[in-house]
Amino acid sequence: MRLDINLATRPYEDAREFWLRWGLGVGLLGLLTLVLLGWAVQGWINAGRDRQTIARLQQQITERDKERALDQAELDKAANRSTRIQSQFLNGLIQRKSFSWTRVFEDLERVMPPNLHVVSLRPELNDQNQMELDMKVAGDTRSAAVELVHRMEGSKHFQGAQLVEEGQGTEPGAGVVASVVSIYIPDAPERSGK
Repeated sequence: MRLDINLATRPYEDAREFWLRWGLGVGLLGLLTLVLLGWAVQGWINAGRDRQTIARLQQQITERDKERALDQAELDKAANRSTRIQSQFLNGLIQRKSFSWTRVFEDLERVMPPNLHVVSLRPELNDQNQMELDMKVAGDTRSAAVELVHRMEGSKHFQGAQLVEEGQGTEPGAGVVASVVSIYIPDAPERSGK
């Protein structure tokens, strides 16, 4: 038996070597494609669940807003207005009475820089019914007041600390007098990592 092979028009190719070189790469790319495809499908499924949860929570918020509007309408009636005003007044008194000066000074002691001291402290309820502290502090330099604000920002008991006003003290060598305002939260939960 005789085979005619024309090497000039059809050169010899080693298919086994080709598949060894490129087959492994193509297989790994195919596997990576399947993994990424699976990851995308899982993300799409999770996003669908999140959309359903968001829709359910928005529906609950809408229901609560309707209930609140009905309750507010009931409180706004002329017959209930005096009771509402009296309860707001009494709640304000209770909240002011529950204010603990000792606790405030303990919390301030933790954040107060060593070269700064409190000159005056005035607690008030703001429009959102939060306890707002208006303090005047005195120290050697402006940087001490700025350091106090930074320390208050890192504290769990003080939120939104701001250096409102600053100036030189009236007495010779008095240093800097600054006004600092902050929301005070006496029973704040512990912050992680601080």
